[in-house]
Amino acid sequence: MSKNKKSKEERPVRLKKSVLADRILQLMHTQSKEAFNYKQVAHAIDANHPANRMDIIDILEDLTLAGMLTEVSLGKYKATSNRGTENEGYFVRRSNGKNAVIVDEEQIFVAERNSMHALNGDKVRVVISASRKGAEPEAKVVEILEEKEQVFIGTLRVENNYCALITDSKFLAADIIIPRGKLKGGKTGDKAVARITHWQDDEQNPRGEVIDILGKKGENNAEMHAILAEFGLPYKYPESVEKAAAKIDAGITDEEVAKREDFRNVTTFTIDPRDAKDFDDALSIRRCDNGNWEVGVHIADVTHYVTPGTIIDREAQSRATSVYLVDRTIPMLPEHLSNGICSLRPDEEKLTFSAIFELNDKADVVKSRIGRTVIRSDRRFTYEEAQEIIETGQGDFSEEMLTLNALAQELRKKRFSNGALDFDRVEVRFDIDETGRPISVYFKESKEANKLIEEFMLLANRTVAEFVGCPPPGKKAKTFVYRVHDNPDPEKLANMSLIAHRFGYKVKAEGRRQELNSSLNRMLRDLKGKGEENLLSILALRSMAKAKYTTENIGHYGLAFDHYTHFTSPIRRYPDMMVHRLIQRYLDKGRSADKVRTEELCRHSSDMEQLAANAERASIKYKQVEFLKDHLGEIYDGTISGVTEWGIYVELTDNMCEGLVPVRDLPDDYFDFDEKNYALVGRRSHVRYTLGDKVRVQVARADLDRKQLDFALVGEDGKAILASRPAPSTSRGTRQKPTKKGGKKEKRQKEKKEKSKSRRRR
Repeated sequence: MSKNKKSKEERPVRLKKSVLADRILQLMHTQSKEAFNYKQVAHAIDANHPANRMDIIDILEDLTLAGMLTEVSLGKYKATSNRGTENEGYFVRRSNGKNAVIVDEEQIFVAERNSMHALNGDKVRVVISASRKGAEPEAKVVEILEEKEQVFIGTLRVENNYCALITDSKFLAADIIIPRGKLKGGKTGDKAVARITHWQDDEQNPRGEVIDILGKKGENNAEMHAILAEFGLPYKYPESVEKAAAKIDAGITDEEVAKREDFRNVTTFTIDPRDAKDFDDALSIRRCDNGNWEVGVHIADVTHYVTPGTIIDREAQSRATSVYLVDRTIPMLPEHLSNGICSLRPDEEKLTFSAIFELNDKADVVKSRIGRTVIRSDRRFTYEEAQEIIETGQGDFSEEMLTLNALAQELRKKRFSNGALDFDRVEVRFDIDETGRPISVYFKESKEANKLIEEFMLLANRTVAEFVGCPPPGKKAKTFVYRVHDNPDPEKLANMSLIAHRFGYKVKAEGRRQELNSSLNRMLRDLKGKGEENLLSILALRSMAKAKYTTENIGHYGLAFDHYTHFTSPIRRYPDMMVHRLIQRYLDKGRSADKVRTEELCRHSSDMEQLAANAERASIKYKQVEFLKDHLGEIYDGTISGVTEWGIYVELTDNMCEGLVPVRDLPDDYFDFDEKNYALVGRRSHVRYTLGDKVRVQVARADLDRKQLDFALVGEDGKAILASRPAPSTSRGTRQKPTKKGGKKEKRQKEKKEKSKSRRRR
């Protein structure tokens, strides 16, 4: 028998649909908290015949139609929650009225009359009604178990008989009534922060009090502080923390230097952005006697000055990260530390924590060590200055710079040959005038100088993680902070692979990481400058998981590292401070740290990192709107960067500003959202607007309050094309999703007011 032919016993048997349905229901109910796609179901119930996969898709849809399963996200199903019983979950409030409660990862609609005025993030007890055929289940809040602390940002309106905060929140549609004695001196037009104090269920509006006045609406400082407050991020430093920091002395005594390895006479320099003030990493280089190179990655020794439990440490722990808005940095540490004592400024002795490597000319690491050091930087380079030396071979420390660049290129080559991903997107930046207004746009590109620093920081981070994560034989790895990146979502990857295939690119959706990522990188390289570049690079990014901090090491998929951490930026990231403390603890032969407490801090740091990223994006969006507010009516070329049921997002080619073409303004047709193919499709004309399409648009509206740009499509005659018929009415003023087979109703019945219990917020 040929090796390539399976015997009858080995061939998968096609199971009957009734057998498949029984097995699927048994799987879903035994693992009721898990969600599965059809491939995962097929594997779990041992249905390996190719035809059974199509059967499973049909059965999943039928069971969902019957209300026995719930499609929790596109293509993923789980057992339907018990209806008519009480469940606990978290409330999701939306200003468009589409409130919901999340129970076991399932999102269930809650009508406003049944919400008890729960706010976004509140933990609630609900009763879930049984779903009728063709309709979604609904939930009713019966108790608010935990109220999430939150504030609301908006603009004050103060009149003789009416004072209110007109909120900017996407989580609250109602204005907050403010008693005159709770205005904190605020006047009409002031940007303010307020909280809700109580909200009777028979009242349309909550009542509250002003916490802080940020300034006049439209003023740059007020608007940037409003963005920080919106995400729960601090916008000013406590005076007590500043005073505590001011008392700290650099303290580089002979006694302290004697405890450290001395690099003050070794060539050392920093390379940073031109506007940087906190320099937390430096590189040193010297030739070894055997012809190899010794490269030191020197990191500011923040934890020498900031000890656990102090007021400065508690504040840094709470913030977890510096926040970078368009026009400012909100530092994690007081400036006396971040820009002064700890910053590795040239011609100043500084205490550092270092990873030192001996490398041959091929950038193979012959040996390495980690320890505390003292340095004196010889020169501060900007990336532009370093790049000029790399390109011309001329300038200060040119030999050292060129050697480091050659070694970095070898390190980079090895990393990609091992399967690292090569996402290299251009970032948009604004030139800001003295009032904070954006006057022009420029693009930040990563060149060789940036990659030089990147490779040595990656090497240091990986080496430090391996020091703890790869103990000697017979020893167990101690508790540590890892920076992990999970495998990509297989369904999103498979979908992206199918779309890439339509453009002639072969991208693997299954297999070993190295093969899969090699095919992805090849596609990303071949895309450069082509019409589909934006579409496929966005889809590839969206298929990836988010990186996070945790004590459970699963490796870093994108970097192709089995062990990775963050060690190189303790001035701006609290996890790096945690890593410095843990490394010293283990260098001193200390016991393993408390895993539960370390994991809590990791989770908090990941959450704060996400909030900071959201705030940064919001500040960029605000400046984009502010910039284009002066360009209303102008026409630009762009690319469709997002497709939703309510319209298409377009990114302008000239300045990378992004705006929405509302579906109600698309010309003379009704458009259905093809979620799987990222497209809006005209029912009559079959016109398709797809992610990555090139379009011309006119700047139609610029709403600074909502940080929203609206565009209009432009025809060949250079005029805006607008719909000539009214759009169907929905809560967002847009079309709804088309009804799926056995899916949602196109319209909900108009909700009636109903009085219920009152609640009080404290």
